[in-house]
Amino acid sequence: MMDGGVPNIKKWVVVYPVYINSKKTIAEGRRISVEKGCENPTCIEIGDCCSHLKLPFAIEIDKAYPRDFMQVGRVRVLLKREDGSLCNPAIPSRKQLMLHVAELVPRHPGRTKKQEPASTSNAATSKSGKGGKKKR
Repeated sequence: MMDGGVPNIKKWVVVYPVYINSKKTIAEGRRISVEKGCENPTCIEIGDCCSHLKLPFAIEIDKAYPRDFMQVGRVRVLLKREDGSLCNPAIPSRKQLMLHVAELVPRHPGRTKKQEPASTSNAATSKSGKGGKKKR
């Protein structure tokens, strides 16, 4: 698999849609802040954002998120080539990738039609106080 010109995607960075979902809590798997996240992203949207950022990616539909196995699909992305050089100099880390993708998903062509009527700015501010750890 490695010598036939096919890239070894096992070493690529994994991005689950939960990582950038603003509807999820950190305990449920969110990795970036609610303000920077986006609502219910899909693997296809994340993949399209990666191609927009000129990053090689592979969508794995058959894989599920371990903490919530109903959440199916993940995207593998190549950040660094074999020689260690970055594929996109603007995105040096996994965190930067998640932030860039979360910024692009709401502007995705398949999404822009649906989200016009609902104002997303109000929803983001009202939910910020809920969640977190319970005090004992």
